Amino acid sequence: MNLFDVYSLWDIEPVQGKGCHVWDNEGTEYLDLYGGHAVISIGHSHPHYVETLQHQIEKIGFYSNSVQNSLQLELANKLGEQSGYSDYSLFLCNSGAEANENALKLASFHTGKKRVIAFRGAFHGRTSGAVAVTDNPAIQAPYNKGHVVTFVPLNDIEAVATEINKGNVAAVIIEGILGVAGIYTPENLFLQQLSSLCSENDVILILDEIQSGYGRSGQFFAHQSAGIRPDLITIAKGMGNGFPIGGVLISPKFEAKKGILGTTFGGNHLACAAAIAVLNIIKEESLVKNAEKVGSYLRHKLSEIEGITELRGQGLMLGIEFLPEFADIRNQLLFESHIFTGGAKNNVMRLLPPLSISKEDVDFFITELKKKLI
Repeated sequence: MNLFDVYSLWDIEPVQGKGCHVWDNEGTEYLDLYGGHAVISIGHSHPHYVETLQHQIEKIGFYSNSVQNSLQLELANKLGEQSGYSDYSLFLCNSGAEANENALKLASFHTGKKRVIAFRGAFHGRTSGAVAVTDNPAIQAPYNKGHVVTFVPLNDIEAVATEINKGNVAAVIIEGILGVAGIYTPENLFLQQLSSLCSENDVILILDEIQSGYGRSGQFFAHQSAGIRPDLITIAKGMGNGFPIGGVLISPKFEAKKGILGTTFGGNHLACAAAIAVLNIIKEESLVKNAEKVGSYLRHKLSEIEGITELRGQGLMLGIEFLPEFADIRNQLLFESHIFTGGAKNNVMRLLPPLSISKEDVDFFITELKKKLI
């Protein structure tokens, strides 16, 4: 049997990791500035994380949601405390796509409507029960069986108001920082206006913090710089540091009813243990503060380099646009300097390193990047 060939793969196989570094099957060391789409939040193979998972799997790895699991409540309490959303409820699932699907379901249950407003360039996952909320027609077409999605320009409150005034909108969904689009941050004023507009019209505001959350922006959630409190917040990626887990933070305005949401593996013992370990490490090692501090240092160093046309993002979620002659810069960094970086639309380099990255790692990257831009 062959693998279904839907990914373009580099001829590199990482087999070991520690902190912000990985090694391939030939023993070559790489600096990881991408973390698997922002999945690696606390660094590869953190000792506390590894010990926690080993200890949990020796006891029990999974049992169904038909019985009590105190790890779920421990996770919810820690997440509420560290995020500032202790008064919200938590629904656990397995991925970001599932989190967004369940958020859209809740919005429809609450409003009785199906139409969704999203923003051009957005990506909120590929799911069939809700919709492929991605601004890519080739991907949308097979999936649009549930919600109807209208895409409007980012930071254009009048465009949002025009659609909401049609009276059939269930939800507006927006990323804390648009990742796949090329790292675009919604303006604080726009988020404040959006929050008010949704509240005034009984439209559910969903903040997709799947990539931008868990401290990556220098705050626990990227939207918190605007001082708003959305109705639903979706999370995944850095939540489990590589172990599949996702969730929805749900405001008190929603009433929980038996059977409206469901999951088989969501909130299993191993996933909860992984997520609890992540939160413990983020708190004990002040990784949100490190993301803000080292992210500012990285941004400053990048701002001094010629050949960069635009620098976007916050904390350790940065997008770099280069002059056209440097289009192959990512491959050069990977194969010549052994540095992993990410890509996005419009030839943008995405930097999404573990939140534990040091200034020394940043300096190495900057030195190697400058060599390629000479």
